[in-house]
Amino acid sequence: MATFDDILEEAGSFGKFQKRIFGLLCLVSIPFPGIYVGIVFQGFTPDHWCHDPGVKPLQERCDWTPRELRMVTVPLLNTSTGTVHSQCEKYEVDWNATALTCDDLGDNQHTVLPITVCKDGWEYDYEGRESFVTEFDLVCTDAWLADMFQATLSVGFLIGSIATGYLADRFGRKMSFLMSCLLNGITGILVAISPNYIALLVFRTLYGFGVKGGWMVAYVLITEVVGVEYRRTAGVVFQMFFSLGILLLPLVAYLISSWRWLQVAITVPYFFFLSYFWFVPESPRWLLSQRNSSRAVEITKAIAKENKKTLSKNIETLKDDSESIAASFMDLIRTPNIRKHTLILSFNWFTSAVVYQGLVMRLGILGGNVYVDFLISGIVEFPAAILILCTIDRIGRRLPFATANIVSGAACLIAAFIPESMFSTGVKAFLLKIFHADMFWFKTAVACIGRLGITLAFEMVVFVNTELYPTFIRNLGVSVCSTLCDVGGIVAPFLLYRLAVIWLELPLIIFGALAFVAGALVLLLPETRGVPLPETIDDIEHPNRNKEDTVKSHQMETLLHSDVATNKESVTV
Repeated sequence: MATFDDILEEAGSFGKFQKRIFGLLCLVSIPFPGIYVGIVFQGFTPDHWCHDPGVKPLQERCDWTPRELRMVTVPLLNTSTGTVHSQCEKYEVDWNATALTCDDLGDNQHTVLPITVCKDGWEYDYEGRESFVTEFDLVCTDAWLADMFQATLSVGFLIGSIATGYLADRFGRKMSFLMSCLLNGITGILVAISPNYIALLVFRTLYGFGVKGGWMVAYVLITEVVGVEYRRTAGVVFQMFFSLGILLLPLVAYLISSWRWLQVAITVPYFFFLSYFWFVPESPRWLLSQRNSSRAVEITKAIAKENKKTLSKNIETLKDDSESIAASFMDLIRTPNIRKHTLILSFNWFTSAVVYQGLVMRLGILGGNVYVDFLISGIVEFPAAILILCTIDRIGRRLPFATANIVSGAACLIAAFIPESMFSTGVKAFLLKIFHADMFWFKTAVACIGRLGITLAFEMVVFVNTELYPTFIRNLGVSVCSTLCDVGGIVAPFLLYRLAVIWLELPLIIFGALAFVAGALVLLLPETRGVPLPETIDDIEHPNRNKEDTVKSHQMETLLHSDVATNKESVTV
């Protein structure tokens, strides 16, 4: 009886039909970055200071500019980077009732005045740009609430990816994808019109519930309609469209100054994806798994027709070739090698999410041009996909995977200890005349290398994860291990923003340490290049024995052929 892979070879492994479906579903990756790391633009925290209602008359009386007014009325604070104006404290004084004159205030003779926390809100130094941080005053003691914007999204990712995966297996890929797009569209608009921050977090969680699950279903649908030899390339290119979305996000954010309208712009594509109801068919593989062979045959014939191929009579014997073996979570930790794979891969999923999100979100707190920085860092993601396609079949999986993590970790640690200026003023000025460079750009280049490394590692873990589990627990293994990615997404904002308050470079040290450990652990995994996908637990636990059996079988086959040849010669004589 013919399997679907056999029939797909006849219908065309990657013909016009698959290219059309592939192109449509790749578009799903483009708005995803706006949701995944859009907090850089939607939740940026500008420079701020306490609002004081009595300051305005003082400014008019002393004829001060806003900058001069702030220099006088905002207390100074000593930090590791020098003396800065306090963002969370103000002088506890009635400026219009004090005996200090404008000259006294201008001479900084008021530094002995009492200081108190902000009580009347904050002033923000932004040029017409709005974020949910400025709208809901999520600064100072409430700054940690801004981290919840990203954490709740990851909670939605965690629950939604599991739930949508179940629904996709139960009710079909196409229906699950369309329902997730509808949910994304509705909840995305609700996020944009949230009346308060509590409602925003609730809608944001629901938003995450549908977004990642729908993206994963689109990925699965692509891999199920293309031929075996095209799956890896299709998967890498599908993720490259995520990088394309990274490049488009700063442009859209630059043109749309309001975080609410930016949210609408990110959400609108999901309403467009609902039109896929008429253009994207159900997965024939899923239909076969549900014993709906008549509908699977109908779609397969449509594939052959659009690809201008002719099907043989094997289509009449099309069947599902998958085994029905019950899998449980205990299978992932019961035996030594599979338990080792589960622990190492889970840690790598966690590390990839923490370091990747951390490096992206860090762009929003560096104080430079966030649009340019975001664009440059996004460009370096494209070589990651090219490196994967060029190395995994030549060098293997393990070495590039481990190297990517270690390079990313080294880059993070190096960047953390590169000062903005390594030289004294005179020496630096001389060197700048010679090299026309600044250490800032060197630091940016090192950080980009770290971003490239973790992007490559993030994409590699997907392939390696699927190749290290036997067939009957492969999907379960990927699902369980990848949940650590969402746990990392919950931890990342708190790890970045709270530690950066202590020292701006401290998160980079944590990221570097995590990436180094992840890379070292990858070296403990077996190489899977040229190795058939494991079918049973025994293939994982005793790989050498299976190789010996294969060699013995080959030797026996050769010996039998030799005996047959000898017998033929004897008969001839």
